[in-house]
Amino acid sequence: MALFGSKKQDATPAFAHAPLQAAAGSASQSGLGQFWSYTVGAASELALSVPTVSRATQMIISLVGSLPLRHYTTQFNGERYEKIYLENESWMDTPDPTLTRNFVMSNLCMDLMMRGRAFLYVTSRSSATGRPLAFQWMPCEMVDTLDQPGPQFFGKSNSITFNGINIPTQDVIQFLAPVQGFLWTGRRVLETAIKLDRSAERFASNEIVAGYLQQTDSSEPLDAESLGELAAAWSNARRVNAVGALNSAVKYEQFDTDPSKLQLVEARNFSALELSRAIGVPAYLLGIGISGYNYSNATQAKQDLYLLGAKLYMDCIQETLSGTDILPRNRFVEFDTEDLIADVEMNRSEIDIEQPASMRTPQEMPS
Repeated sequence: MALFGSKKQDATPAFAHAPLQAAAGSASQSGLGQFWSYTVGAASELALSVPTVSRATQMIISLVGSLPLRHYTTQFNGERYEKIYLENESWMDTPDPTLTRNFVMSNLCMDLMMRGRAFLYVTSRSSATGRPLAFQWMPCEMVDTLDQPGPQFFGKSNSITFNGINIPTQDVIQFLAPVQGFLWTGRRVLETAIKLDRSAERFASNEIVAGYLQQTDSSEPLDAESLGELAAAWSNARRVNAVGALNSAVKYEQFDTDPSKLQLVEARNFSALELSRAIGVPAYLLGIGISGYNYSNATQAKQDLYLLGAKLYMDCIQETLSGTDILPRNRFVEFDTEDLIADVEMNRSEIDIEQPASMRTPQEMPS
């Protein structure tokens, strides 16, 4: 078995050895670790300015960032493989010694969601095994793979640059999501949502109902330039003062519409629904299209968020961190989801007990 084989050093936790600094090379010249030069990208900032996207990402990364990691090996018992849990290595609790696990895992998940991939740089290694001891998160916006421009990635890159400078590929842990990032798959619906929000913002910035200025028949017609100056002066005056004044030659006509149409309520609600589909979070979790919210549907909320939204990225992270370039053969790491599943089962049991008699089926009624 792997635990009792001849290679005893593989069974020893890596943190038991003195750390060996990862190969510096050109990595130090790339600005890695110089946070003043870091950026997550204008595209990500714009996407997160949309409330639906911001809320959906917050829900997923808060779930991923809150779950601890645990270390295990497997053993065949004659019928199936069973897990044997081991003591965590130091990086499983604190991947970056200067930051919390929540911060690192949340940002990894965010990059996977937005761009379909994420990166960690190995900052130290074991002097005995050469396996990683500590990592540092690399913002995906600042990483380029010269052999795979994307947005679809077909495997690990062999040519990586950070901030335009080549860095040692062997010191970069590459996480590849099984789907393209939201910034590509949701580009059209995101652009539509932003345009709708900007249209509503323009209406909200006006204190009076939109309309137009019209000359009376008794006045001499104005040319196009004069009409433009008149409209601009009127618009500017309304921004600083709700009271206006016009002479007998000009009158103000309001558009025959209501505020709800100008706020584009229905279009923005549909846009939010499309965004929830593109990002992979059930619409009801974001309060879209739900007239009522009670315990009967809340019991599934946490499980739906896990299965439909977060699990895709959690599997990517834990399987990448279980690779043979990080852990010995037959050693694995996973997110501890036992409490998450137990909470869902407990809530479901409580709801079944407290369900009103009027909501029970004939089979559930006491005899």
